[in-house]
Amino acid sequence: MSESLTSFLNTRLDAVAAGNLYRRRRVIEGAHGVEARVDGRDVTVFCSNDYLGLASHPELGAALVSAARQQGVGSGASQLITGYNRSHQALEAELAEFLGRPRALLLSSGYLANVGVISALMGRGDAICSDELNHASLIDGMRLSRAQVQRYAHADLHDLEQQLKGSASARHQLIVSDGVFSMDGDIAPLSGLAACAQRHDAWLMVDDAHGLGVLGPQGQGAVSAAGLDVQAVPILVTTLGKSIGAAGAVVAGSELLIETLVQSTRTFIFSTAPPPAVAEAARTGLRLMRDEGWRREHLQALIAGFREGAVARGLPLSDSITPIQPLVLGEEALALSVSEALLAQGYLVSAIRPPTVPKGTARLRITLSAAHSKAQVDGLLDALAKALETCA
Repeated sequence: MSESLTSFLNTRLDAVAAGNLYRRRRVIEGAHGVEARVDGRDVTVFCSNDYLGLASHPELGAALVSAARQQGVGSGASQLITGYNRSHQALEAELAEFLGRPRALLLSSGYLANVGVISALMGRGDAICSDELNHASLIDGMRLSRAQVQRYAHADLHDLEQQLKGSASARHQLIVSDGVFSMDGDIAPLSGLAACAQRHDAWLMVDDAHGLGVLGPQGQGAVSAAGLDVQAVPILVTTLGKSIGAAGAVVAGSELLIETLVQSTRTFIFSTAPPPAVAEAARTGLRLMRDEGWRREHLQALIAGFREGAVARGLPLSDSITPIQPLVLGEEALALSVSEALLAQGYLVSAIRPPTVPKGTARLRITLSAAHSKAQVDGLLDALAKALETCA
């Protein structure tokens, strides 16, 4: 006789809690900015992906409200039925131009984009070479594709070469990598990945969710910063809920790629379209991200100042030039303790634990925003030093 559902669930949750892996949602009151009220407490937030400080920008809110009054809230259906508005079309065109691609396709989230694109393009008889630290959405897309999946050592081009040679008999080969790795903040060796793809007649897909807005001349991302065009990176995915400050995701590439995805991507075909009002907010965020270069300049100054201050205080940081500045602590219990000690001092920094990161690499994922001030960053550094001393 099988155990009851209640017994199974209790056992499972007890095991999660025993491993210091229990997660809970914190309740945010009001706007999502660097100053927020969280679970009834006023805190300074250093764990958001709002890298340019646009999530609560009044112009995005005004664009959303104006569009909602004219077009309503819900889109009513999938994009292939009646859910595709002029707002969606305009956003796709503007993103394609900004990213230097002939065409773009809007989806409801980065997760749906990655899962949908990989499973639409790859199948049995194909081979995928994946960086071992790729995002969960990429991993799930590979699993659903039923292609052969080979993981290469993180950012290791030699290991990638060996994997590609080993799968040379596959029908198609796809290299998949984050542009900026979300838990470590380091940048993929994109030029090397493109060269490997060319040598082995493989396709290259890059998820640049954490590079958009941060890297490149106008915030066009890690792929642009590496000088790579649509021929070098034919499949480019990025999101609209981080630097752009709205919601959704986009796949950018050739006319032929996008039309193929329209016809075959299940997460696109069978999902209700994003609200047109959100698309209008994203258009405003894209314009501000592109035109207000001071945001990136201020953010880079904060990153440099944070790293200098961390060195001065003896804080162990990873090698990252992006807003993602992880503090790897190792044990889950220690990461939780330091996170709680920071919260007691008025700073919200989440503890990241397995399975999000490999076992033994639990960490604080510190993220900086253009909306932060130098004083706030200095305050966090002092609070970190105190928390680490207290919890050690």
